[in-house]
Amino acid sequence: MRIIGLDIHRAFAEAVAWQEGKLKRIGRIDMRRDQLTSFAASLLSTDVVVVEATGNAAAVAAVISPHVKRVVIANPMQVRVIAHAKIKTDTIDAGVLAQLYASGFLPEVWIADEATQALRRQVTRRNQVVRQRSRLKNIIQSILHAHLIPACPVADLCGPKGRAWLSEQVLPDDERFAIERHLREFDRLADDLRVIERDLARSALADESVARLMTIPGIDMVVALALTAAIGDMDLLRLSGERFGSYSASLSK
Repeated sequence: MRIIGLDIHRAFAEAVAWQEGKLKRIGRIDMRRDQLTSFAASLLSTDVVVVEATGNAAAVAAVISPHVKRVVIANPMQVRVIAHAKIKTDTIDAGVLAQLYASGFLPEVWIADEATQALRRQVTRRNQVVRQRSRLKNIIQSILHAHLIPACPVADLCGPKGRAWLSEQVLPDDERFAIERHLREFDRLADDLRVIERDLARSALADESVARLMTIPGIDMVVALALTAAIGDMDLLRLSGERFGSYSASLSK
């Protein structure tokens, strides 16, 4: 059996093969779907391909999987702990992945199915929109602070009462125009958030495991969906803590 280590970067991947106790450099592959498909077609059905968990690792696995015996995604943090090297190149990194798998020391990460990946993307998009809205509120607060205006007495600065209070504050024209621009962007993001949350609500209604999670005190729809996106099949909760932790580690990549 041949083991192929792929050290993936944004624009390319370095490929190294481990076979019969020896490493052999295969070469560099451009990170474009056509080039990756061509590379995958050159592999053997008995090959095992090993990559680290990155933002595009699942897409790489989807392209390569039909052509090989197995694609393994490794936990990058644990790989670095196990295989720390003073000399570091792409070729060495790819070789380390192949050798760790051959020796049985590779810390693997679960590859989520397409439905779970889609849910993860929507949960991530919602979090991004929420953070952007919070950032806009902070920018408005900093403008007020710069002009010695005390904190808004209303809890929701961007709500109707908060906006009415804002309109009464004495500010230079350029600062007032800036606040108005930030509020328009806040409203646009609110529209985006409603669309995303409507899609998430449909996902929640279609998933019995989400409904079960929501019966737990303190877990609302968003938290339940985030847990489902992290875990995938809820039966995985019955796995060991170490396995569950490795699955969760893949979410940050």
